[in-house]
Amino acid sequence: MPEAATPLAPSPLCRLADIADGQAKGITWGSGSAREEILVARRDDRAFAYHNRCPHVGTTLDWTPDQFMSADGRHLQCATHGALFRVEDGLCIHGPCAGRSLTPVRVHVEDGAVHLDG
Repeated sequence: MPEAATPLAPSPLCRLADIADGQAKGITWGSGSAREEILVARRDDRAFAYHNRCPHVGTTLDWTPDQFMSADGRHLQCATHGALFRVEDGLCIHGPCAGRSLTPVRVHVEDGAVHLDG
């Protein structure tokens, strides 16, 4: 009797090592109508992910690919109007959308890779 096929594990979004500590990386995930623009930020061995859309006007945060961080490297920054967001929870602490948050994407780090939570 043949063995049942084992479902393949979903592909990781990226390797944690692909993101310098204190930086973020843009990821395009899915295709067609399910395509999503995600940003993954790294702090030490943790990853924080959000939809790459500012809650103010819906533009992407990066002004050039993978340029998400403020000059001091402490916050995610929207290139359109300069809003600053905390990396750990996506809350806007300065700018036109202060008090609003980026939309989180649940992820975890396993074996050095960043995976979407199921």
